[in-house]
Amino acid sequence: QVHLVESGGGLVQPGDSLRLSCAASGRTTRDYHMGWFRQAPGKEREFVGGISWSPGSTHYADAVKGRFIISSDHTMNSMDLRMNNLKPEDTATYYCEYRYSLQTIVATTTDKYPYWGQGTQVTVSS
Repeated sequence: QVHLVESGGGLVQPGDSLRLSCAASGRTTRDYHMGWFRQAPGKEREFVGGISWSPGSTHYADAVKGRFIISSDHTMNSMDLRMNNLKPEDTATYYCEYRYSLQTIVATTTDKYPYWGQGTQVTVSS
């Protein structure tokens, strides 16, 4: 079992920056994927970005590429999401998700992740 806790959400204005953090505990391993997903009201949960156990192996959704940056110290226990130039359409609940995997390319669909946190709300509004 892996327990995930997200933090760092809040209310910001368009163009602002925000950093989310995810802390993992429990049975974390060397072979993993960690992903950020988000879900807006009435919409399906969508992939934002993720990182695999392989250093430098990150992947982003087109909607956030160039604005969002994922960082991790690859200790299997934490991952940050730096969000720049936020837009109203970025408003959603953001979830950190975790899966065991030997693949270097991070999975991009939420159904592949058996563990996720409680989520943190990000609201972008003027």
